Amino acid sequence: MLDRPEGALLELKNVSQTYTKGSGERDSLVLDNVSLTLKSGEIVGLLGRSGCGKSTLLRIVAGLVTPSKGDVSYLGAPIAGPVQGVAMVFQSFALFPWLSVLDNVEIGLRTKGVPAEEARRRALAAIDTIGLDGFESAFPKELSGGMRQRVGFARGLVVEPNILLMDEPFSALDVLTAETLRTDLLDLWVEGRMPTRSILMVTHNIEEAVLMCDRIVVLSSNPGRIAAEIKVDLPHPRNRLDPEFRQLVDKIYALMTKRAAPERDGVFPGLGLGMSLPHVSTNSLAGMIEEVAAPPYNGKADLPALADSLNMEIDDLFPVAETLQLLRFAEVVEGDIKLTLAGLKFSDADVDARKKMFSDHLLAYVPLAARIRRVLDERPSHIAPATRFQSELEDYMSEERAGDTLKGVITWGRYGELFAFDEGSQMFSLENPGGE
Repeated sequence: MLDRPEGALLELKNVSQTYTKGSGERDSLVLDNVSLTLKSGEIVGLLGRSGCGKSTLLRIVAGLVTPSKGDVSYLGAPIAGPVQGVAMVFQSFALFPWLSVLDNVEIGLRTKGVPAEEARRRALAAIDTIGLDGFESAFPKELSGGMRQRVGFARGLVVEPNILLMDEPFSALDVLTAETLRTDLLDLWVEGRMPTRSILMVTHNIEEAVLMCDRIVVLSSNPGRIAAEIKVDLPHPRNRLDPEFRQLVDKIYALMTKRAAPERDGVFPGLGLGMSLPHVSTNSLAGMIEEVAAPPYNGKADLPALADSLNMEIDDLFPVAETLQLLRFAEVVEGDIKLTLAGLKFSDADVDARKKMFSDHLLAYVPLAARIRRVLDERPSHIAPATRFQSELEDYMSEERAGDTLKGVITWGRYGELFAFDEGSQMFSLENPGGE
């Protein structure tokens, strides 16, 4: 059992991270002015959507990435290179397929120069702790996904780190396996049998964060900034059906769907062509409208409940809900989604009527779609290259985001039969696209 005295293990002060793309492209600001303290005896979750810099922040803590600005210290000393008292468990299993379970767990100790006998003893103890006793001689190909991830945990814990970093360690597992592994790890932590003083984990699963963490740091996206820090006082083991648990989940959903101040390179920022759009399929948009319109929701749904019924993570759920809001088919307020009159009408309409409604809303509320259609209408040939609009978008956003925005509008425009697009020639036209 490891003693976990109070005190700061890690401090980040005003950390920012910018990546230079070169070739005339604008630099990408991934993290902006992030300050965070990690204390002994706590599990802290970094919660946010894709693009918020969660994984980058984790690599800065591990000393694998040097921040562009700000200070990072471990046990009071500045971090310069990989930190000896920090270990990481990755999303992918990252095992050496030619090594046995025992050898995979041992290898980190051997590279540190730990004597063979001691390395073997510690590896066997870690394997036993994580629940893999009896599988020491097995190879990764013989193990299930959950068992392979247990090997990853054993490999992190065997070095007895002060801080264990976890980068979405359950996301590659099926629901039941992930739940079992979470429960086992929490049992080890609560019982003091996990040889680490603190855990910093990245997740995009709100319920997972509330289930596991003592503190949740919510990051906004593009760039990553701390939007909120939430203390979780619920005792372990936590019950997902407990009213306080559900209330906290609802609070975080409301926080993460709250409209933020417009940002130049975020989602839906600015006006006109400066609006950055997600690449969301029309099937997903129609499917969510139908789900919310039907019982038991009858036009208004609690987002956590909707996420469960649709089996969607926030990275999938939020863009769909926000796009429906952009198109005025729904409103997202305080963690709920409510269909507008147009959304309810869409849910009852036939295919042709849905396409006409969608086309009308695109023209009214998505400036890029209206611009493409206007250009096609005005040209005698009724054709235009994609590069013409890509270049225009890049005046407002990065090349990558401009490409994603254009792809999104192409999908929506095809569905609404607003215009056609030929992938081979990369040309827009007014020919009948034949639907999606």
